[in-house]
Amino acid sequence: MKQVKCSLLRKPLATVIGATVFLVGMSTQATEPCDDFGECKVLIEINSSDGDIGFHFLGDADDLRAMRIDGPNGEKVFENRAFGPLRDQFLTESFGESAEPPCWFEEGEEEDWDDVVTLRDFVDQWEAGTYQFSGKGEEGEKLAGETELTFDLPAAPKEVNFDGTNITWIAGDDLGNCAPLDSDDAADNGVEPISEVIDIISDPAGVTVAAFEVVMEPDVEDGDPVGNLVYSIRVPGDTLVVDVPALYLASLPADTPVKIEVGAIGEDDNATFTEVDGFCINEDEGCEEEEEEVEEEEEEEEE
Repeated sequence: MKQVKCSLLRKPLATVIGATVFLVGMSTQATEPCDDFGECKVLIEINSSDGDIGFHFLGDADDLRAMRIDGPNGEKVFENRAFGPLRDQFLTESFGESAEPPCWFEEGEEEDWDDVVTLRDFVDQWEAGTYQFSGKGEEGEKLAGETELTFDLPAAPKEVNFDGTNITWIAGDDLGNCAPLDSDDAADNGVEPISEVIDIISDPAGVTVAAFEVVMEPDVEDGDPVGNLVYSIRVPGDTLVVDVPALYLASLPADTPVKIEVGAIGEDDNATFTEVDGFCINEDEGCEEEEEEVEEEEEEEEE
């Protein structure tokens, strides 16, 4: 199935009715302006359902030949340079994200446990504080800017649902599968318990949610053009329901399986997403995935 990939650093478009993508809302609340840069940002993004965590960044300025980011300790974390025709035409915006290894020890996936990066591992690797952006312009002039990374991680939304018209959810109180473990579970898995992490990160339940980002996307194979029919919107942090446009739903073929992501966006743009699948849009004969699940349940009952 196609993997939903949400990123706060993408640039939402205006709503386009009848086209392939419905995107509504605002872009990331980057530090803007960022001294000599038009904007810059570093942030943390968690997928609480898949259980992974990553570092994201964005820098934007006109007519750049190179851009670099240094962490609070002065260590270089990213550098980008233009060569050949790109150097002649210049860079403007550079954005990206780290790999996102699992942050939890999933039962049945023991072969992947060596790759796990727990929340404690992550905060030990990435230092909170001021990240310095530097660049070189058209005539060799130097550009500089700075922005902050915090460990204020908003709680993962809970009870995400779709009733055929509205997507709903409630505010959460933890980080889902990336939440630190209690003392007993932590000891069993050889990681530090929540008591050893909560002094570094803010309590997720107490982090202010500035906005929610809501995405509905067909859960289809890579390369299927239906996968381009995406609806995305960002709403204020006191909103717990989104009315999905009827025109968007009508644009989907019969029996289209979809997945929904709801992300809690903090005031510093750190984000925690919850992903739920298994919804069937314009149901006629039923979505293939749903039918397979029913068959599996029936087989389990017979056994």
